[in-house]
Amino acid sequence: MPTFTGFPLAGLDFYEDLEADNSRTFWNAHRQTYDEAVRAPMVALAAELEPEFGPAKIFRPYRDVRFSADKTPYKTHQGAVVRLAPGASWYVHIGAAGLYVAAGCFRPSPTALATLRAAIDDDVRGPELEQILATTTKAGFTTGGDRLKTKPRGYSAEHPRIELLRHKSLTVHRDFGAPGWLDSPAAATEVRRTWTELRPLVEWFAAIFEGITD
Repeated sequence: MPTFTGFPLAGLDFYEDLEADNSRTFWNAHRQTYDEAVRAPMVALAAELEPEFGPAKIFRPYRDVRFSADKTPYKTHQGAVVRLAPGASWYVHIGAAGLYVAAGCFRPSPTALATLRAAIDDDVRGPELEQILATTTKAGFTTGGDRLKTKPRGYSAEHPRIELLRHKSLTVHRDFGAPGWLDSPAAATEVRRTWTELRPLVEWFAAIFEGITD
């Protein structure tokens, strides 16, 4: 397995050009750049972090366009995810804008979403999550995720955690951009440090989703 030496800036340039020409012609002409400057570093990063966080899934570069009005064939970033449990994950991707690192609950199943809302509603689990998110916000992370515009069915609009209950997914992330260390081994150190900071959030999700298999 190759050693992680950073994300070459050629990878960011590749995605900037792909955003301008998202075509099979461009892809085929620059596939070697993708393989060497994008995918290979991501695979090496995943291997380096695996002993501490677990095995990663490296996402395919192709978009699923079957049900989308946007028929461009390629994703404009390369992502990888490490799942501690269904609905509880660490995430990283590289694209034209640079490095993006996140964790949380991405696209939960209906069962997991109902479980998440029940945990937020709970007077022990809910405040635990609020405290975790307060800590990550103070550390400079951004809380995101898809949200309902109204209250979820079965919950009062006056609920003290109604803003959390509106979430259909719940993530915390940091956009690093393209700092000077991005194309060096220090990039792995920064991803490791970030995922470690977000471990309490991932473990909170893993605890509430214990036993869920979908």
